[in-house]
Amino acid sequence: MVSQAMKNLGTARSVIRELFEYGNQRAAVVGRENVYDFSLGNPSVAPPPVVNETAIRLLQQPNSPIHAYTSAPGDYAARQRFADSLNRRFHGDYKPEQLYLTVGAAASLCCCFHGLACPGDEFIVFAPYFPEYGVFIAGAGAKMVVIPPEIEHFQIDFDAFERAITPNTKGVVVNSPNNPSGVVYSLETLQRLAGILKEKAAQYGHPIYLISDEPYREIVFAGFTVPWVPDLYPDTIVCYSYSKSLSLPGERLGYVLVPGQVTDSEDVYAAIAGAGRCLGYVNAPSLFQQVTSLCCEETSDLSFYERNAKLLVPALREMGYHVPEPGGAFYLFPRSLEPDDLAFSERAKSQFDLLLVPGTGFGAPGHVRLAFCVDTAMIERSLPKFKALAESYQ
Repeated sequence: MVSQAMKNLGTARSVIRELFEYGNQRAAVVGRENVYDFSLGNPSVAPPPVVNETAIRLLQQPNSPIHAYTSAPGDYAARQRFADSLNRRFHGDYKPEQLYLTVGAAASLCCCFHGLACPGDEFIVFAPYFPEYGVFIAGAGAKMVVIPPEIEHFQIDFDAFERAITPNTKGVVVNSPNNPSGVVYSLETLQRLAGILKEKAAQYGHPIYLISDEPYREIVFAGFTVPWVPDLYPDTIVCYSYSKSLSLPGERLGYVLVPGQVTDSEDVYAAIAGAGRCLGYVNAPSLFQQVTSLCCEETSDLSFYERNAKLLVPALREMGYHVPEPGGAFYLFPRSLEPDDLAFSERAKSQFDLLLVPGTGFGAPGHVRLAFCVDTAMIERSLPKFKALAESYQ
């Protein structure tokens, strides 16, 4: 016998991955240039040259312990470099002891949920949301509570949010810039969120932690800013990854930051570290602890994504698609042209070789996700297909 819950997770197919695999199969039939794959959020720009140069330099050092175990929270010198960078950028007073290095942002989130969750606890997420939140929260033995989307701008429906908060609310997750919508939460949105959380925490007599999931923090477009959430709400825990800013998704390096201002911060940090131990992470990849900490203020050419957005958004709107304004990341989340986003996605795939991810899996039916971290030439080739898809509904 095996765990049925784990078996179900292991055999369930990801819609995103299925579309990606279909695209590979279809390309073998009609040619790669005739398949318009917007399914997978894989960074499409190379890491900055300094990343490879740093890795090579570290690997060539004689008698280097670069492949050895580090301490479970991460190499202290690496954490010091990360803390110094955060202090320069956000004018804080963060310490290496407040950083726990992780196997990417997914591990950061899992450590937070496992470290914080007690029996009966709930975590609130805002749709549209990254689908794995549900897996991570359930795996920690907690309940995920979903706030339906505000579909005009994908800010927060505060009436629904206030109705959803209960004494069982242990934490709230925000993801800005957002996957799947590309929307950036405004300063006003985050200030109002912080105000409600402070009021409810005081009412219930326990902290409500705000988990800020920030893998797209550096991918922000002109006219938008990404507020530093710990400045707005003291009980904020930050989860970060270098997968997007440095284009290193396969190297799996991220961190959890537990600022000293967080209520019971030392206990929270210890619980997160204990969760990492329980989950068997041992330590984050040692080579890329050093590489990313030495390159943490560098980025890939992130302007590439904004150029793609400026090409795609107005073109789709002119064709009649409703597209909320992306402020960052590399996703669009337009409304499907029929209420059934699964049927719309299937029509796009089967009739036009457009691979668009249904919004149902993100908690926002009636939409589809486009990952535009693709070659600009492919976007240009796809536009007649998007137009033909729109015309097929007229």
